Amino acid sequence: MKVSIIIPSLNEERNIRRCLESLAAQDYPGDFEIIVIDNASSDRTAAVAATRPGVRVVAEPAKGLTRARQRGYVESTGEFVAYIDADTRMPPGWFEHAERTFAAHPDAVSLSGPAKYWDASPWQQLILTCAWWLSAPLAYRLVGYMVYGAHFVVRRSALDAIGGFDHRVDFYGEDTDLARRLHPLGKVLFHMRFVILSSARRFKTEGMFRTNLVYVLNFVWPVLFGRPFTKSHTDVRPTLP
Repeated sequence: MKVSIIIPSLNEERNIRRCLESLAAQDYPGDFEIIVIDNASSDRTAAVAATRPGVRVVAEPAKGLTRARQRGYVESTGEFVAYIDADTRMPPGWFEHAERTFAAHPDAVSLSGPAKYWDASPWQQLILTCAWWLSAPLAYRLVGYMVYGAHFVVRRSALDAIGGFDHRVDFYGEDTDLARRLHPLGKVLFHMRFVILSSARRFKTEGMFRTNLVYVLNFVWPVLFGRPFTKSHTDVRPTLP
């Protein structure tokens, strides 16, 4: 399958090189393109990304994660559109897992999974792994859909059908909003073995409990009320129903 890998990036000069190196190390014979969306960075994100062979850098001056995601969707050409964060590192077998899954589930419109954390301490890794296994399978079974924004793959035809991403959703909850809108079109799969290596930096700077609580609330709120719990990336006050 042809996959377009979209990497939204805002001031990710320190992380984007390792992310792209992990993509270059993939032993995948299929067809894929890599597009880095420079979302009005003030550092050398675009310059660093542009040094990597086969990487196309596209500027999106309007800040906002969903705007960067939408720009990547518009610029891409793949039958499948995949999104990964700039601070992630792709493990071996990622493409193959996605290809096998969509081949086995022709009615699936998207695939996502949890994270492991390449910069977490052993105790942080243990807590975060337990949090994933205690919450995600049950939530997915109850709700019937789930997307984790750090990495997911979507059929282009499904994105076409829903008109892409909702710019009104600024940051938190945008992945659940997407999953909710995709769900009527087909299976929105979440596999616990489909893993990305991500950074634990937000848990370190904002606290383990607080960060997990914000993520949980921004999963529940779009499911119940059709909009995120928080108004923006920096504003964690609720938008009450």
